[in-house]
Amino acid sequence: MAAATAFAFLVALEAAARHYGLPGPITNQAREVICAPKSGFLLYAGLALTMVVLPWRQRFTALGAAIGIDLAFAAVRWACGAEVTRGQPFGNGALWVMLGCAVVAVTRRAGRERVLLLKGVGLGLLLVTGRKTGDTWLLVTSKTRPTVLDQYVATADHALGNPSWLVGRIVTATGPIGFNVLDVVYGQLAVAAVAVALYQLRGVAAERRFPRHHLVRTFLVIGLLGPAVYMLFPVVGPVFAYGTGADHWASVSLWPERPPHGGHWPAADLWPRTVPPVTAPHPLRYDGFTPRNCMPSLHTAWATAIFLHSRQGPRVLRWAGAFWLIATLTATLGFGYHYGADLVAGAVFALTVEAALRSLDRGWDPSGIRLVAHGTAVFAALLVSYRWLPLEMATHPWVSGPLLVLAMASVILDYVRTVSRWAPQTEPTARRPAPQPELIGVEASFSARRVRGR
Repeated sequence: MAAATAFAFLVALEAAARHYGLPGPITNQAREVICAPKSGFLLYAGLALTMVVLPWRQRFTALGAAIGIDLAFAAVRWACGAEVTRGQPFGNGALWVMLGCAVVAVTRRAGRERVLLLKGVGLGLLLVTGRKTGDTWLLVTSKTRPTVLDQYVATADHALGNPSWLVGRIVTATGPIGFNVLDVVYGQLAVAAVAVALYQLRGVAAERRFPRHHLVRTFLVIGLLGPAVYMLFPVVGPVFAYGTGADHWASVSLWPERPPHGGHWPAADLWPRTVPPVTAPHPLRYDGFTPRNCMPSLHTAWATAIFLHSRQGPRVLRWAGAFWLIATLTATLGFGYHYGADLVAGAVFALTVEAALRSLDRGWDPSGIRLVAHGTAVFAALLVSYRWLPLEMATHPWVSGPLLVLAMASVILDYVRTVSRWAPQTEPTARRPAPQPELIGVEASFSARRVRGR
């Protein structure tokens, strides 16, 4: 049922993209079997998820085959004089190996082994297809939402002190080094998620089963539900609504984006130098190609999920999860892709999704229902306040700002308390009392007598 539902959803998105004359997720994924993929790192991350079900010898075989296929593709492109102008020149081999594992599962495996291998292939392909699905979702938002609500969020953001303008000036001052380091962290968020997921799934090959809950589930559900909110609350972000868009970072980026022909339609060129004045907001008509992908900030939600799941790992994984969260929050604000209000909504969204998935595994006990209801209510209240009370929030920042932070903190505290009660409690090991010095001497004397008696 899950596979059929996912396939129907992909077909619907493919039809929606075709309606606007553009390829959908199925077409884009099929092209990467031959053409240069958009992200080779993501394809190898998907292969890594597939290999968690394989023993070590087969893992090395699969990885070697993927690298060999990529080298063969590179040789053919070089011989034909075909230059890779879009995407990355590697990753086809990883996709071929994942598809090959699916063929092996159907033709050479049976019973539980077939199911386990197909689950591994499905997990890897879901990560890759989820990226294609997200791209199509963004296309749909730009075509179906001609107006954006950036002025409402920018006005409400005065309650938080306009953090995007502040962090944007800091990142701009760091120059190419600061921008490109954060750009790598921001762009490879899925790879970081796979690193945490691989630790969680490290025992699958030996136990021959997947754990009930892991990071990939949360990651995919966030990516599936988040774009639905984009349709309800379309926002393009401060660098687009109040700045020069992709051109702002073109001079310092190692991989500058080419803006679409015709440029975007900013309300004013203010970001990050000048904070917009507090005025009554109204919907802003915007171009037909910039994604309306800000409310909530899914990068914040994904980074929060990585942070949460890294807490059960070793120290190096915990530090990496904290670093990725802080760097992602800095990038989302500093690049001008999000307002501070987006980040608050994204954090609450992530905690609510994670709580719902954990509650689903536990059978929806009262504590789980209360936690999910709490997060949902706070998330809905945030969206309503951003849309209908932005001017009041901006004119009373010393009241509305702390209230926003307290609302988010209440969900965080409720999540921590509830999940800590769900954690299995281990009984402390009873310690054997240390022998007293005089008893040690008595025992030694008694042992010596027994030896002489023998």
